[in-house]
Amino acid sequence: MDVDEPLALLGGLTPATFMRRHWQKQPLLVRGAVAAGRPPLGRAALFGLAASDDVESRLVVRDDARWSVRHGPLPRRALPPLARPAWTLLVQGVDLHVPAAHELLRRFRFVPDARLDDLMVSYATDGGGVGPHVDSYDVFLLQVHGRRRWRIGPAADAAFVPGLPLKILARFDATRDWLLEPGDMLYLPPGWGHDGTAVGECMTCSIGFRAPTAVELARDVLQRAAEALDDADAARYRDARQPAAARPAEVPPALRAFAASAVRRALAAPQRLERALGEALTEPKPRVWFEAGAPLEPSRGVALDRRTRMMYDAVHVFVNGEAFRAGGRDASLMRTLADERRLEAPALARLSAPARALVEEWAQAGWLQAL
Repeated sequence: MDVDEPLALLGGLTPATFMRRHWQKQPLLVRGAVAAGRPPLGRAALFGLAASDDVESRLVVRDDARWSVRHGPLPRRALPPLARPAWTLLVQGVDLHVPAAHELLRRFRFVPDARLDDLMVSYATDGGGVGPHVDSYDVFLLQVHGRRRWRIGPAADAAFVPGLPLKILARFDATRDWLLEPGDMLYLPPGWGHDGTAVGECMTCSIGFRAPTAVELARDVLQRAAEALDDADAARYRDARQPAAARPAEVPPALRAFAASAVRRALAAPQRLERALGEALTEPKPRVWFEAGAPLEPSRGVALDRRTRMMYDAVHVFVNGEAFRAGGRDASLMRTLADERRLEAPALARLSAPARALVEEWAQAGWLQAL
C-alpha cells in the first residue's frame, strides 16, 4: 500500500497524514467515504448469520428507560418485528463469513494487521441504538444503509448507569452532532463518548481494532514462551544447602531466585519472545474453523483464506498461531504473501522445495486456496 496516496476513504487524506493527525488523537468525519450502494450483505443474510452457533451476536432492545440484551445464537423468531422501533442487532466478525465484508475490511490495512480486528454489522430499526458509551479501542463507523445520527464528545466521566445490562454513560455531554447518510464514515479514537441512533431502518459497519492490555499480552506471551521450553530447561529445584526451617511458612529465598531465573530463561533464548508474540497475534479468532483444502495446481497462484491471519518479523513467518523460520528469497516471497494476501504463480514457483511443501500443507489445511 502506498501510504502517501490520498484516499477517498479518508476524505482525501493520505494514510500517512491520517495516522499522524487523527489516529488515537481526534475524530474525523468523512462524507462519501465509499460510494453509496449495496451493503456487504442484506438484512436476511445478516439475520441468518445471527442464528448461527459459529457467529457472535447480540440483540439490544430499548423500551423507554429500560434496556434488555440477549446473546446469540438468535433465530429469526427471537428478533422483534421489523415494524417495532428501537431495537438493534449486532453481529461480530462478518468479514469471516462474507467475502464483500472481508474486502471492505481490507481497505483499512493502512493500520497494521496486528491491530486490525474485525467488521461488525449493526442493524437497527427506527430509534435503535445501544446508548451513549465509550470504547477502549479505535473504531471506524461506516454507514452502509439508511441514516444514523451520531452525537459524540470526550468522555470526561466514565461512570455508567447502574443496574443496566449495557455500559451506558451516566453523563454524556455531546459536543458534535452529525447525521450520516449511506457512504459517510466517522472515525473515533479511544475514549470518545458516542451515541448512535437510527433514523428509520439502518445498517452500520463498525471496523474495530485490537488493543490488548499489558496483562493480557504478557499472560499469552509468557504461556507460549514457557510451552516452548525444552528438556534442558526442565531441571527441578534442588536445595541441598537448605537449613532447618525455624519459620516453615516463609518462602525460601533460594526458591524465589529459582523462579525468577526460570522466567528469565523462558524469554532469554534468541527470538523466543518474538516468536511467542507472533504466534499470539496470529491465533485465529474464536469460533473459526477451516475446512480441508485441495492440493495446489502448479499453474496457479494462491490467496490466503479470509479467516487466515498471517504476519512476519525479521526472522519468522507467522500463520494462524504457528511460527516458521524463513530467510533469503523464501522470506521475501512469504512476506509478499502476507502483505498482499496472495502470491501469483510465477512467484510461487520461485519458492524453495521446503517452502513450497509448507505452502502445500497450508493449502490442504484450508488456510489458503488456489487463485
